[in-house]
Amino acid sequence: MTESRIDFRKAKFLISAPDIAHLDQYLPGDIGVEIAFAGRSNAGKSSALNALTEQKSLARTSKTPGRTQLINVFELDADRRLVDLPGYGFAQVPLALKNKWQQALGEYLQKRACLSGVVVLMDIRHPLKDLDMQMIEWAVLSNIPVLALLTKADKLTQSTKMKTVNEVRKALADYGDKVKVEPFSSLKGTGKPKVLSILNDWCHPAWLPEQQALREQTEQE
Repeated sequence: MTESRIDFRKAKFLISAPDIAHLDQYLPGDIGVEIAFAGRSNAGKSSALNALTEQKSLARTSKTPGRTQLINVFELDADRRLVDLPGYGFAQVPLALKNKWQQALGEYLQKRACLSGVVVLMDIRHPLKDLDMQMIEWAVLSNIPVLALLTKADKLTQSTKMKTVNEVRKALADYGDKVKVEPFSSLKGTGKPKVLSILNDWCHPAWLPEQQALREQTEQE
């Protein structure tokens, strides 16, 4: 059965939370579908979100990496959300804050029941740093599919780009189909149709209809 296509252009800002523990205070419980975007502070996460939703300022971009330390949630429809997690690995963030976010990100990936996929964004010129690998491993161990998105692909020649993509795919091959690897350029639109197709699939997890039916039954009682 072909699932309905999600119009990512309809994404709208919903809430910001200071940490993961506050999400349930702002959201109607750990229900629906969430797709998380995570990456180092200079990976181009905000630009990618803006490009995928065709909105110039949905996610705030900053010339100062690591400046935004809030979880930003964007609503696609009543059941589906995109979650922009704070950038990690920025050198000027205090060590205590780094450790706090490292623990919180791991907890989010391991305990968030409505999480159906994680996009780990990496600058294609500097992929698979230690924290990137840790994010990918956390998600895989939690049985959550991962898209390793190699951003800023326009910075490389076609041959170098594909060489890097193939090297990253080889490095992550042991994860099998749990991890997909795609090049992406917010500037040129490289990889956008493929990424949207993956996100659309994640918006229709097998458990969503059962969850929706249970919610409707609860509302009727």
